[in-house]
Amino acid sequence: MFLGQYRHTVDKKGRLVLPARFRERLSRGCVVTKGQERCLYVFPMDRWEEEAEKYRQLPRTDARARRLTRAFFAGAIDQELDAAGRIQVPVRLRDYAGLDREVAVIGVEERAEIWDSSAWDQYDAEADNYYSNIEEAFSDFGI
Repeated sequence: MFLGQYRHTVDKKGRLVLPARFRERLSRGCVVTKGQERCLYVFPMDRWEEEAEKYRQLPRTDARARRLTRAFFAGAIDQELDAAGRIQVPVRLRDYAGLDREVAVIGVEERAEIWDSSAWDQYDAEADNYYSNIEEAFSDFGI
């Protein structure tokens, strides 16, 4: 399980050191792809297979499903952690998420997310306000 939030930097070669607490879960490799709100998702390989299966079930005759599937898979890249616990984040994914140097790596249960630090700080502040009223916002979900 991925928990917490950490601050790291992307070096000039696009390498990112992942939090030490995440490395064991990602030791068999991972897939990095586009996430919602302009962040990147990092899935461990076993979890990636589960996620991919959901997309396989979408109807290919539906234009929305094709668009979603293309964005999700075409933006994806499989990665192995190097000896220093780093992954290589390709330019196209860094551009998508607006990653320059300072990033926030956060745990979101089954995946990690990589955010531009400023974007994360803004999102996190808004989310805190939203979360403080969770009873109202999610009462229909049983939370």
